[in-house]
Amino acid sequence: MSNTPPSTVLPGLRFKQRFPLLSLIVERCVLSLVLLFAVSILIFGGLEALPGDFATTYLGQSATPQAVANIRADLGLNRPITTRYVEWLGNAVHGDFGTSWASKNSVSEQIGKRLGNSLFLAAFAALISVPLAVGLGMLAVHFRNRLPDKIINVISLAAISLPEFFIGYLLILFFGVKFGIATFPATVYDGMDLLDRLKAIALPTATLVLVVLAHMMRMTRAAILSVMSSAYMETAELKGLSAYRAIVKHAAPNALAPIINVVALNLAYLVVGVVVVEVVFVYPGMGQYMVDAVTVRDMPVVQACGLIFAAVYILLNMIADILAIVANPRLRHPR
Repeated sequence: MSNTPPSTVLPGLRFKQRFPLLSLIVERCVLSLVLLFAVSILIFGGLEALPGDFATTYLGQSATPQAVANIRADLGLNRPITTRYVEWLGNAVHGDFGTSWASKNSVSEQIGKRLGNSLFLAAFAALISVPLAVGLGMLAVHFRNRLPDKIINVISLAAISLPEFFIGYLLILFFGVKFGIATFPATVYDGMDLLDRLKAIALPTATLVLVVLAHMMRMTRAAILSVMSSAYMETAELKGLSAYRAIVKHAAPNALAPIINVVALNLAYLVVGVVVVEVVFVYPGMGQYMVDAVTVRDMPVVQACGLIFAAVYILLNMIADILAIVANPRLRHPR
């Protein structure tokens, strides 16, 4: 038996026992920060490990070794990688991502404009897809194994099977070229009227909705069906509770945790996975900015975009975990 005084061993355990909900939330927040730090190392180190460099790309293949060395010295690339990483991370924490090597503009200012465009596109797509996915999932459960359920399943499987760029090109072909009822490319700018902005993002929004809708809908259906198969739901149905009331009032709230998780994952995709859609529709967002920077090996821009995408993804997953914890009645009302 240990002779260690209880006061030196038990405070953390007592805190977890008295506040299990709060302790889990704090744990998720700490783990998210650690993960973001690890991702920052991978982003910086991974880009450094890539063959070639900006100086050679900027000056061309005919550049002399001395000219390449001068450019590298001006950019600070001849300093140790650990020194540059610590400096970059410290500045990034304060919102300073440095200066673009290609355009000589502030990366933070450029990202501020383009991040707003990406978030606007993702938010509008989420505003349509999330309620629609949950509603269709509940509808599929209500008509399970009948014609509406089978039609929804077939359409969702087809949507999941098609890549984003293919869906985007199909929408451009039919609605932008043949019918001429949608705007292409999806150009937005500062001071643009809200209605005109919504018209401009109609096609990329539709693409994102079709991509994430099917997955959210199928996971919602599966989560609610899992609850519907439990003993207390079968008892409620035997007592005469209508199928609609059983789904809306009892099954859906108890399936909230997995639904929140899948919605949050798809919201993270809407922000992080929007790169392909932005490139297809020439939309001036973060994804397009990152792709343009990759082509000229503009590392400050690529590093900043990668870190912001990772931060958004980790943040939304952390929020999903916290909401799932809060939605757990065993943690809200511990015995």
